[in-house]
Amino acid sequence: MNQAIRRKRWTPLAIFAVIVGFILWWPLGLAAIGYILWGGSVDQLVDDLTAKASDAWRGTRASRSGSPAFDAYRAETLKRLEDEQAEFADFVRRLREARDREEFDRFMSERGNR
Repeated sequence: MNQAIRRKRWTPLAIFAVIVGFILWWPLGLAAIGYILWGGSVDQLVDDLTAKASDAWRGTRASRSGSPAFDAYRAETLKRLEDEQAEFADFVRRLREARDREEFDRFMSERGNR
């Protein structure tokens, strides 16, 4: 294996992963070293996992489970949650406006009493 490639794999994140692996459980530390030496870069692994997680969250990958009933239920639930989130954001906005209006009215009445 090329020395430059091997050196590139030992990034601060890779070293941190090995140290944490040994602290938590020594076979985990050995697995981290093995992955770095033979498997690839820990930074690349983190990037891949992050990309997969964000894609899954957005639903761009594996958006179908294979069960039409579950897919319909999931779509309906996500739509309902989005609607509830929008309603709650509107409620919080109106609550803040009411509080600000109350504070302003109180300020004006106190100012008028002086």
